Amino acid sequence: MSVAEHEDEPVRGLPDYLPEGEHLIWRGEPDFRVMARRVFHVRSVAIYIGVLLAAHLGVQWYNGGDLVSVALGSSWMLGLGAVAVGILALLAWAYTRSTVYTLTNKRLVLRFGVAIPMMVNLPLQILGSADLRRYGDGSGDIMLTLAQKKKLSYSLLWPNIKPWQFKPVVPALRCLPAVDDVAATLAHAVGEIDEATDETSSTVRVARANERDHGNRGQLVGAS
Repeated sequence: MSVAEHEDEPVRGLPDYLPEGEHLIWRGEPDFRVMARRVFHVRSVAIYIGVLLAAHLGVQWYNGGDLVSVALGSSWMLGLGAVAVGILALLAWAYTRSTVYTLTNKRLVLRFGVAIPMMVNLPLQILGSADLRRYGDGSGDIMLTLAQKKKLSYSLLWPNIKPWQFKPVVPALRCLPAVDDVAATLAHAVGEIDEATDETSSTVRVARANERDHGNRGQLVGAS
């Protein structure tokens, strides 16, 4: 596994041209709307600000303020709320635009970063397991547990990590549209690696996700 900064990309999402014997299987990126909603919580913040604004308007109206003065007196709150939501949406757009996930027959490459563009190479051989979190719209995340112990920085990888998992840090493919298709493709690629290297101690399986309140989870790739 390697972590490196990237400046010029001869191939989108990759640090260099693919060497002989390696070929592209899949390339994708997070969905902006899912990123804004699930990672930056734009909708939740907008609802929260709306509730505060409604409460403020109600109090002012109850205290005898006329419609014009109440509206003018609340405009500052509306303006600040719009700025906050706009900043979060802009960050979601920037992170979405800067993130590319690339799967080849040998490795999984995460290219990400706004202020500090980075690339993480994950050889398929070191993937111990991959867990799926699926949301109601068909989007979701794939969390990648590594079979080998590697020191990874939570802040450096964010948001391409399993949230609130610090030790060990779990890299993840976040906010993917049609996450089931990506999961199946990843499981197939790891399965082919196992067959090619004749690793009889490793198994690859795709399982149905269990229903949870916040979405669906299930194990995609497992080592046993």
